[in-house]
Amino acid sequence: MSETSTAGFRPFSRQQMAQRAAADIPEGWYVNLGIGIPTLVADYVPQEREVIFHSENGVLGMGPAPEEGKIEPWLINAGKQYVTLRKGGSFCHHADSFAMIRGHHLDLCVLGAFQVAENGDIANWATSENDTAPAVGGAMDLAAGAKRLWVLMDHTTKDGSPKLVHRCTYPLTAPGAVKRIYTNLATIDVTDCGFVVLDIAPGLSLEDLQARTEAKLHLPA
Repeated sequence: MSETSTAGFRPFSRQQMAQRAAADIPEGWYVNLGIGIPTLVADYVPQEREVIFHSENGVLGMGPAPEEGKIEPWLINAGKQYVTLRKGGSFCHHADSFAMIRGHHLDLCVLGAFQVAENGDIANWATSENDTAPAVGGAMDLAAGAKRLWVLMDHTTKDGSPKLVHRCTYPLTAPGAVKRIYTNLATIDVTDCGFVVLDIAPGLSLEDLQARTEAKLHLPA
């Protein structure tokens, strides 16, 4: 979906989605950012706020993307993107990095997804030859090991099919793990009652949002 819609509303850009998620991360949390849109979140956390970003390849204390001309070629995240290191940041062995994940030491993981079900199930991996990520990668460890899981993704597929569904039809990455979803159309909590809408893109009605969502949407009580 393009940012300028013929329906009279303007979807959130990927940068706005990342900025919205970054604003919700409390001071002092340890956070893993998945490949894709989630990596943008680090660009929108103010330097004065202490949020410690983790990457599976053994980086703790990542900062935003480097400025042009200031790239350190040996400093990358798990998605092979160039990153910076905040003051106090450190490196560790890959096995120690996964020990942090599996030991439930991360407060939050932010992932992309193909589908999220109303009960919090997430499907975010595939085995296509065109995939840049190696199938499931560390997503299963992160979804099971982090204390909370948020998702950043487009609200629908390119052909308009809903990605917020009753039940996932793709292979699951983790059952019942997702707590919040940031899309280009809305911010939605996953609760015992299903999907609860926190905010909607300007100019889009709840009815319009429901038409683009398979599962039933609820307003906060």
